[in-house]
Amino acid sequence: MEFDFLPKLPSSNLDDRTFDDLVEECILRIPRYCQEWTDHNLSDPGITLIELFAWLTDQMLLRFNQVPRKNYVAFLELLGIRLQPPAPATTELTFYLSTNLPEVYTIPTGVEVATLRTENTEAITFTTDAPIVIGKPYLRHFLNAQTLEDTPQSLRERVTHLWNRQSDGFWVGSEQPIFEEQPQPGNCFYLVLDSEDSLDSNVLAVTFQGGAATPTGINPNQPPRQWQAWDGQSWKPVLLKEADDTTRGFSFYEIAQQGRNPAQGAEVILHLPEDFPVTTFTTYRGRWLRCVFTNPERNQSGYNRPPRITGLGVRSIGGTVRASHSTLIRDERLGISNGKPGQTFQLQTAPILERRQDEYILVTPPVGLPQRWQEVRDFADSTANDRHYTIDSLTGTVQFGPLIREPNQLKRQTNVRAKIQHPSSEDTVVQISDIEGKNLEYQYGAVPPSGSEIRMVAYRTGGGRQGNVQRGALQFLKVAVPYVASVINHKVASNGADAESLEQAVLRVPQIFRTRDRAVTAEDFEVLAQQAGAGAVARVRCLPASSATQAGTVSLLVVPQANTDAITQGIGITPEQLVLSSGLRQQILHYLDERRLLGVQVQLQEPEYVGVAVQTEIALEPAYENPLAQQEILSNLKVTLYKYLNPLTGGLDGRGWDFGRPVYTSDIVALLQQTPGVRYLGAVLLFPIRKQGDNWIRQSSPEPLIDPGIHGLVCSWADNRLRSSHVINIINR
Repeated sequence: MEFDFLPKLPSSNLDDRTFDDLVEECILRIPRYCQEWTDHNLSDPGITLIELFAWLTDQMLLRFNQVPRKNYVAFLELLGIRLQPPAPATTELTFYLSTNLPEVYTIPTGVEVATLRTENTEAITFTTDAPIVIGKPYLRHFLNAQTLEDTPQSLRERVTHLWNRQSDGFWVGSEQPIFEEQPQPGNCFYLVLDSEDSLDSNVLAVTFQGGAATPTGINPNQPPRQWQAWDGQSWKPVLLKEADDTTRGFSFYEIAQQGRNPAQGAEVILHLPEDFPVTTFTTYRGRWLRCVFTNPERNQSGYNRPPRITGLGVRSIGGTVRASHSTLIRDERLGISNGKPGQTFQLQTAPILERRQDEYILVTPPVGLPQRWQEVRDFADSTANDRHYTIDSLTGTVQFGPLIREPNQLKRQTNVRAKIQHPSSEDTVVQISDIEGKNLEYQYGAVPPSGSEIRMVAYRTGGGRQGNVQRGALQFLKVAVPYVASVINHKVASNGADAESLEQAVLRVPQIFRTRDRAVTAEDFEVLAQQAGAGAVARVRCLPASSATQAGTVSLLVVPQANTDAITQGIGITPEQLVLSSGLRQQILHYLDERRLLGVQVQLQEPEYVGVAVQTEIALEPAYENPLAQQEILSNLKVTLYKYLNPLTGGLDGRGWDFGRPVYTSDIVALLQQTPGVRYLGAVLLFPIRKQGDNWIRQSSPEPLIDPGIHGLVCSWADNRLRSSHVINIINR
């Protein structure tokens, strides 16, 4: 392994003899040791043996004059460098209840949900990281507004004071419109909820009973409305997919045409945000939902009549919680202490994920109460009374404090130096005569008493990029949970990364020396942000200061790690897989808060991703007229494009597309011409794909170059509905 990034310092040549020098030296020694040997020509068998041994000696001198890789690894160990364990992928699991419970229900932490196990692949298990409380909401106010406002001011109570609330919390009464009599875009209504417990991340079912079934003029398949919830900072969309709205945009006329009775009610399923606080707008207090009449899409009409309802109710039918790719192992017995320093124990399953507060070692002495011991990174600052231990996350090895024997000469020199530098500090200097002829022993960290039982209360194992599963893959509870009917992940799992390799650790060492675990320069913030992710962060860029940047604020663009297997499958990586999750965001911010300068604020952002779809045509060499060969070349070309136009594997060096670098047609021409078998390359068309609101839109006309912006990145992925796939046609010439 060559370390090309290292500075080329001059090195001493411990033995500068070459192969020719060794051969010549041996021939010169022949008369001294074997006078009868007089034929020294090249064809003589003796000269051949001399050349053979000279070659072997030259190879040994070559190794002698270099620092072997093993020595470099030994240096890394002396510096305390450890290989980072795998990073677990994270996602959100949504649990749906089987019935409407009369009381608040809590799903505990540690529920395991897995993917489908097949003959070829093992099931991938995710574990919930926190409990989730499924509350009992009820409707307090139903309000209308003519215009859309971020902070509602002009609100009218038009329904609930005219209706009666039933025992189950459902409101019924006379027929009422939900928008103005002449509906206009911007009309909206608000549902103000109340609950004795938290409704954060709950799944809410809002039931509407329809009034007179009159046509509203909208397309029920694409209703011009949007559901939002107030999270304390802004209004967040909460309707996951159109199929969750069985009212079809309050088009009760269409429901009646299908033979269903609108008076029986239809539901809208809403996924509330992670923070859903109690807020006061004007004189109304509660948790706020709203539905907005939006501008209809092209060739679509809006509401020409307001939908009318006769009843309204809300209930929680489930909840969403964050989960990580891990398996929780509880109360594992490691063994019995022998009372000796430096003893080690082995956890049954490795690698081990980063420990939490409730994951520690419990030592139970033969006489006395159990003791909670503390994990440390190393024993450098541990004293003989500190109950410390270390865990190698990659191998699962647990070690207790070692005993170090220091020679008396080293101690004597240390004390002489201390006495010269601090002659008045007699209490810190050990008399030399007291240590003459002795080897000093120092215990780093306490040792569990002999006969003590050692147990690991809990730890988690897992991680790796195989945990970056697609949406809908996690559906199987490993253990039944009362009142839970089903579970699913509506978002892809992301940020999973494999364990660090030795080559990656070698590249990391110079960065550690430069930053010294303190964030001062832009490069320091980039390096430490990557370290904070523990393998879950692929790239970081610190934005330069500008007039728009607030003084004392450091802005970082973060690209999370993602599973790149889809590239080799000709699918690519979607921008959704590169979303910075809230858990990873908090992890990075917490890590940087401990290392940044006082007064510096850190902001984490995602790059502006711009999709690129390539369309071109090629002619192949006559030798590749076989259909199977043509199909293989087309597949290879598409994989090459998905790999090249990618934030993680793209660019000229294969380490990710450069921030802010445009894509030119000449880039694609040069790339495709490198593929064997391509004889002719036709016109190359580049179609940009940009995000508008919550949707990705492909531009209908090509562009000569696609500029992602100064802080943007390009990516490419296959989506037939979006037509984002690369299209390469074969022509005959």
